Amino acid sequence: MPLKVQRGIVVSKKMLKTIVVKVENRYPHPIYSKTLRKTNKYLVHDKIGTCKLGDQVLIQQCRPLSRRKHWVLVQIISKSSLIT
Repeated sequence: MPLKVQRGIVVSKKMLKTIVVKVENRYPHPIYSKTLRKTNKYLVHDKIGTCKLGDQVLIQQCRPLSRRKHWVLVQIISKSSLIT
């Protein structure tokens, strides 16, 4: 089974070694052809704690690390310009 890889934006960093990443999927409506957006939030394991709020990251699916955490951070694509 291939591992899923997603690209998203960090929306929360309040937990220890865990970040919340928002992933947006766009797809056309089957009848009206309007582009729809669906967003999912995933709990991601950030072992070192290098991510900041607003960073664009690449995440990969892994074995369950806790009840809701099934993703691990692969790399930071771009840093945020937000000052926190």
